[in-house]
Amino acid sequence: MKRITTGTENFKEFIDKIYYYVDKTMLIDDVLSDKVMLYTSPRHFGKTLNMSMLYYFFSNKEKENAYLFEGLNVSKHQYLMLHQN
Repeated sequence: MKRITTGTENFKEFIDKIYYYVDKTMLIDDVLSDKVMLYTSPRHFGKTLNMSMLYYFFSNKEKENAYLFEGLNVSKHQYLMLHQN
């Protein structure tokens, strides 16, 4: 059964502990297509969690964590998955 959490800022923890996660992985498409971005939102709207998700997707140090994106929206787009790690 999935759980609800507040205050968790680590993407890996969200996926591994099976918390409810609103899939925002298509942000990766925005990151790859824009030259300069500014994302603003109120406190507690997931900015740090999104940065953690981007880290796990793009970082060469996190190749063993590629499984985190299985079943998420980004995994349905092969052109985006070419940029993973």
